[in-house]
Amino acid sequence: MSILENVRALATQNPLCDACLGRVFADRSFGLTNTERGKSLRITVSLVDDIPYESIDTTACWVCEGACADDQFDSWGQRCATAVSDTEFNTYQVGTKTPPLIEENETLLRESIGLQSDAGELFKSEYNREVGKRVGQRTDTTVEFGRPDIQFTIDLEADSVNVDIHSAFVYGRYRKLTRGIPQTEWPCSACDGSGYQGSIACETCGGSGYLYDDSVEELTAPVVCDVMDGTDSTFHGAGREDVDALMIGTGRPFVIEVFEPRRRNIDINRLEGDINAFADGAVEVENLRLANYEMVERVKEIEASKRYRAAVVFDAPINVTDFDTALTTLTDTTIEQYTPNRVDHRRAAITRTRTVYDADGTLDDPTHATVEIHGAGGLYVKELISGDDGRTEPSLAGLLDTGATVTDLDVLGVYAESESESFENDAYFRTVDASSHPISHSASE
Repeated sequence: MSILENVRALATQNPLCDACLGRVFADRSFGLTNTERGKSLRITVSLVDDIPYESIDTTACWVCEGACADDQFDSWGQRCATAVSDTEFNTYQVGTKTPPLIEENETLLRESIGLQSDAGELFKSEYNREVGKRVGQRTDTTVEFGRPDIQFTIDLEADSVNVDIHSAFVYGRYRKLTRGIPQTEWPCSACDGSGYQGSIACETCGGSGYLYDDSVEELTAPVVCDVMDGTDSTFHGAGREDVDALMIGTGRPFVIEVFEPRRRNIDINRLEGDINAFADGAVEVENLRLANYEMVERVKEIEASKRYRAAVVFDAPINVTDFDTALTTLTDTTIEQYTPNRVDHRRAAITRTRTVYDADGTLDDPTHATVEIHGAGGLYVKELISGDDGRTEPSLAGLLDTGATVTDLDVLGVYAESESESFENDAYFRTVDASSHPISHSASE
């Protein structure tokens, strides 16, 4: 049948509102709402057939039961805006749960003229768009179909709006300037983080539930969470250094994820200062930037090499020639490392191969040296130097035929393995003018 024949057939099923009529033919023409499309088709049939034009009361429609009236779209748009009046955001998306009866009516309407049940446009698609337009107008924000700041879900049957505030992300690099601080919170293994053994305070952690009083996470994430007025936060690092190692030099990339933030467009420079003041010299951060959610995966999965500096003590005196020869042998060498003794309780027992890109150092005296190692990600540097009872081959200790112990370890740099990659890729950062939107969006008509 032609489109006018279909319109004539559908028009007999009164009361059918203009929006529900127009939605069946939503793939025809552009720049029209379904209400405008349905009204135009109804007028066209009236002109062609020379019959009186009769408008339809949307509230009486048997398909949508009045849900497609403009005042309904307006009302839902207002309810969405009101629900986030105390929340700062830049992007949003609207979703709709369609009542089963309306879904059934939609199918019956199309099947009555031999069309597929999904012909034209679905009811929920129109609802998402029409309510979404009104949300944007009321909040001066932009719709986004990827991962928006706010996800609204309209439940028509329950007469409710659910608001999902997506996480915000802050990227930066940290330097850990004090030894004995882990990267993230370290629950006590003796009490499983409860702080108690039975009814008695745990002796191992002193009842705190943690093995260490501070961590990089605890000295940074709570500040970001507070500034963004979130409900909680978590710390994502590009690998981690040992508890007793410093992280200096370039710093280590990290992302702090803030859950359900009420503020997003923050002064990032001020935040950097706030974190550094709070950490009080134990940790410092730099190059903070607002990031998108994909940065978490990037920080965790991008392959990165590291440069280390180690203070080494030898069991026996070493001469300079043997020392330099051993370091030359380690340079550009593939190392085989069986899971180290110190981590075999939490790592799979396998042999890993890693590359040492460069090994250099200075023999301070016959039994003390400073060694710098640049190696592939996952290289166990302490074991590269000590040999770990033969679990690492070759090793500095093995090449020198004497015991070697790392007394201090510093991480000097964290670099993307591939020259074409970079942690600081602009595609993963948000560029937002902090003054572009107020902290609270207007919910007025």
